[in-house]
Amino acid sequence: MLIKTYGFAVYGVEAVRITVESNIDNGINFYLVGLPDSAVKESHQRIKAAFTNSGLKFPKREITINMAPADIRKEGSAYDLTIATGILAASNQIKPERLSDYVIMGEVSLDGGLRPIKGALPMAIAAKKAGFKGFILPKQNAQEVAVVENLEVYGIEHIEELVKFLNDEKELQPEVFMHLHDEENEEELLVDFFDVKGQENAKRALEIAASGGHNILLVGPPGSGKTMLARRLPTILPQLTIDEALETTKIHSVAGLIGAHKGILKKRPFRSPHHTVSDVALVGGGSNPKPGEISLAHNGILFLDELPEYKRQVLEVLRQPLEDRMVSISRAKMSVDYPAGFMLVASMNPSPSGDFYDPNNPNSDPEYVVKRYLNRISGPLMDRIDLHIEVPAVPFKDLSKKSMGETSATIRNRVVETRQIQEERYQNIPSIHYNAQLQPKQIEQYCTIDQTARDLLKKAMDRLGFSARSYGRILKVARTIADMEPSKNITHQHIAEAIQFRSLDRGTWANQ
Repeated sequence: MLIKTYGFAVYGVEAVRITVESNIDNGINFYLVGLPDSAVKESHQRIKAAFTNSGLKFPKREITINMAPADIRKEGSAYDLTIATGILAASNQIKPERLSDYVIMGEVSLDGGLRPIKGALPMAIAAKKAGFKGFILPKQNAQEVAVVENLEVYGIEHIEELVKFLNDEKELQPEVFMHLHDEENEEELLVDFFDVKGQENAKRALEIAASGGHNILLVGPPGSGKTMLARRLPTILPQLTIDEALETTKIHSVAGLIGAHKGILKKRPFRSPHHTVSDVALVGGGSNPKPGEISLAHNGILFLDELPEYKRQVLEVLRQPLEDRMVSISRAKMSVDYPAGFMLVASMNPSPSGDFYDPNNPNSDPEYVVKRYLNRISGPLMDRIDLHIEVPAVPFKDLSKKSMGETSATIRNRVVETRQIQEERYQNIPSIHYNAQLQPKQIEQYCTIDQTARDLLKKAMDRLGFSARSYGRILKVARTIADMEPSKNITHQHIAEAIQFRSLDRGTWANQ
């Protein structure tokens, strides 16, 4: 008897339908074909033990399992339940009538229990597009995919539940999606801009960065508060929209980072890899490509602390994703794309000793040592960072006084208002939502400046040696500063403030 069951294979962050054909005939062999990897081939032993320990019969006949299309490699243990269901239906232990309505996936343990799978959310989205009625999968994954509308999601804990459901012996209740945004919890309240003393210029720059989605570099001596500031940046970013939450959760689902019984991601990701990270771990890849840190930071923040300590080849691979907001991983057998629309937040010391260069201080590092230290970061990468902020040491008078700064909630309200202005401006451009995403054509259209501002920018470029890429970055930052007022036009004051945020393009900071 031939039975068809259905699952999905994940490539990048998209899923491809897999049809599992199960046929039972005379004989005693077990054949599994269709380009399965080792984990899929081992499903035979897991399923057999699960049947025995669950009171089900494993047929002592010739079983042939074909996973189509045969030219797509099937990986992982998520097909255990798909294959097991086909065997049960082909051996008349369950009714086959409703199998075409459901995607059925899950890893089967030896006692018949189910373990969670990776990539459940992109599978569910693809299942809905393919016209399936529902998705049956392990209970631990159910809340993750319940967000998909018009798809019945059934979370089960044991293979016996599946048998009883398909035999109409037990009703299963569809999983209900929990609301995207929860109230602020105690952990979130512990991290707030209210705690930051002094550093008004840095806080202003971070608000600009959050308002326009700009990349930012914090430069200052040890203990000046660079990491403290960076870790509070997520608290002033707008909350995830439902579309952003879906995109971000898909990537984390593929990477297997969605915890058991956890639903869709509710907070913007904040990834902070150590400076010993490899280029593959940062960008993604491997023999079986997986998303890297830059994709896991999609719609959130990638924080690189002590930027010059990262290997140069690791930093250089950031250049293309920073421009395209997408990373392509090419291998001999496949090519996958991962979204990488992140805000880069980096920090560094101004010199090997940690202090700013001072020609009048004989104890400071020589100028050539400072330049050699800064040259660990290439000019093209520095050009792609919109704001360069000097973070000086906080004086005692600021440290000793009580915190009187604004709370993150207050700053976030202004950021949200500025982002709304940008959303309305770019509502007819699907790929543009905030100023940092502007391409040269849109910069020319939306970042027009008057003659006074043009003269100021020309003088700055001639004197400070800005590159063409820096020119575009200055205009985008100036557009954000204007939106924060709000001002319809970009004035010379906006241009002047944007220019002073390019400190690593000037004087002894020149990174040629």
